[in-house]
Amino acid sequence: MFARRNAAGPEVADLERIEAAVRARYGLAPEDLVLVTEEPGRAPGQPDAMTTVLFWHVGDRYRLRVFKRADGVTEADLPPSWLRGALRDEGEGDCC
Repeated sequence: MFARRNAAGPEVADLERIEAAVRARYGLAPEDLVLVTEEPGRAPGQPDAMTTVLFWHVGDRYRLRVFKRADGVTEADLPPSWLRGALRDEGEGDCC
């Protein structure tokens, strides 16, 4: 059986807004995959929710986290486009 992880999850419109901002900021093509999720904080001292963005561009995977709920994320929270290389994600053993 499937169940929602968070009954008060993010609105789809907020996730779509963040995806559009990421695509514009980092010059992503329509075929580049962008995943936006809101997750609960996992460690002591973290906020109760954070927004994670994964995107793939020219064969590389990138990740960024904003320590806010999706409805509070703005374009100002995204790193500048010239820092895209610093967002390169080498992956974790338990991920994708």
